[in-house]
Amino acid sequence: MSKNTPATWFKPAVWAALVWNLLGVIAFAMHMMMTPEMIGRLPLDQQAAYSNVPIWSTIAFAIAVLGSTLGCLFLLTKNALATPTFALSLGAILLQQYYNFVVINSIELLGASAVFMPVFVIIIAIALLYLSIKAKQQGWLQ
Repeated sequence: MSKNTPATWFKPAVWAALVWNLLGVIAFAMHMMMTPEMIGRLPLDQQAAYSNVPIWSTIAFAIAVLGSTLGCLFLLTKNALATPTFALSLGAILLQQYYNFVVINSIELLGASAVFMPVFVIIIAIALLYLSIKAKQQGWLQ
């Protein structure tokens, strides 16, 4: 295997990450399509959280999922833009989680189970950023 040829696990891992991020895009689309009627069916405390989401949090959500999806596409095409794209996405994830955990206190609203998915998302985002940095160092990205 030449220095510029990625390890055999690289593409399957990136494809799995792309699927994960496309699920995030779907979650974002579903969030954007929530109607007042749908919000009205939620428990009262959650209604307040969904009804008053500031635009900056929504923008952070969009940048997070679209950025990470684009980062995966950059990895698949061996483009070094993956690293700054994943860094931007991670920053947006952290901003969005600031809203969730500090501004609306989602743990109080939804319980401790509200921690698992956001922490998992952050771990995956850090792993993808790390992967892109290592791939660049290995010469897998141009």
